Amino acid sequence: MLKDDIAASATELGEHVCTWRRLLGLKAWQVAERADVSLATYSKIENGHQGVSLAKFLAVLRALGLLEKITDAIDPYESDLGRARADQHLPKRVR
Repeated sequence: MLKDDIAASATELGEHVCTWRRLLGLKAWQVAERADVSLATYSKIENGHQGVSLAKFLAVLRALGLLEKITDAIDPYESDLGRARADQHLPKRVR
């Protein structure tokens, strides 16, 4: 089940990347060029391929102007729980 969730999320992220590209009026090759990735790699991202490196995925997000939004979206201190626990000392490692 976990693999199914990951595959579904990868597919959804790829669809979102594709939609953003289209909303911005860009061709796939333009985004690939701006992100300094091959067109084949960019195509894998849009198609939800899970084998693309995080660095390349983040480069594509940067090329689309989305990197800061994604970084902010997962900032724990932007959540209710993170703000509630902001004063607590958190361990550096959790095993």
